[in-house]
Amino acid sequence: MKRIISSLLIVLFLSIQPAHAYWIWTPKSGKWVNPKNLPKQNPGEQFAYAKSFFDDHKYDLAKREFRQLLKAYPKSAEAAESQYYLGLTEEKQGKLYEAYQAYQMVVDKYPFSERIQEIIDLEYKIAERFMGGQKRKTLGITLPVENPAIEIFGKVVENSTYGPLAPKAQYKLGLVLKGLMRYYEAEEEFNKVVSRYSDSEWSAAAKFQIASCRANLSKGFAYDQGSAQEAKEKFQEFVREHPDAVLSLDAEKNISQIMEKEAEASYNIGLFYEKQKAFDSAKIYYNSIVSDYPQSPWAALAAARLQIMEEKKK
Repeated sequence: MKRIISSLLIVLFLSIQPAHAYWIWTPKSGKWVNPKNLPKQNPGEQFAYAKSFFDDHKYDLAKREFRQLLKAYPKSAEAAESQYYLGLTEEKQGKLYEAYQAYQMVVDKYPFSERIQEIIDLEYKIAERFMGGQKRKTLGITLPVENPAIEIFGKVVENSTYGPLAPKAQYKLGLVLKGLMRYYEAEEEFNKVVSRYSDSEWSAAAKFQIASCRANLSKGFAYDQGSAQEAKEKFQEFVREHPDAVLSLDAEKNISQIMEKEAEASYNIGLFYEKQKAFDSAKIYYNSIVSDYPQSPWAALAAARLQIMEEKKK
């Protein structure tokens, strides 16, 4: 019986020995670990190992090993580079928002990295792709903003307020907000272009967009005369300052449209007074249309109402 038990113990030991050959005890963690899952002896070796997967287009393995380096050697020179490559890897997989987040981590944690300007350029390009309607590839993750371009353009400016891409990023941030009909916020961002980057090529365009935001605020269910007046004045100022700009043609069209609205509003007020038999008040509005907006079709209508009122007197 003892021989049988001894034989069984030997067989059992031999059967489990190979399994233990792949695991080692680490006093630091107090756990058995597989050596395959341990980082290399130094950050240089670990980075080379991770990058070999990146070069072979094995992106999931590359991300795992770059993260392993960041966990094991967070203060090494290779850590910043690993974080940068995490961004590249996410971008290679079409995960643009995750790529932006990885790139931004380099800026936040490793501000002295030589990659900072390159990263700002990469972030700007990602923002432009979202601005152009790029959809997320990864599902199930809630984005912190309506359009990621808002956050990313904002970070491009924040990362390098007076850098080469800042004026353009600031302007495009305004465009994204304007496209979402968030006109007050858009106008605020365009104002920053004018105040911070007055010498840039984007300053003039920002002034046009400010006027355009005012014009859009004047539209809606009810005509907002105050916003329309402000928009007209801003468009007129733009045309005076930039008479040869391509956008001046659009500005003049906007001025004409606003004046049409002003004439229409005055006509409706005149009509209201006429119906209330307040003929003197009605005449004031009709006459103002004829004198101030002679080219408008409302001028002809106002003149017709004046004639009708005169005939009623007879």
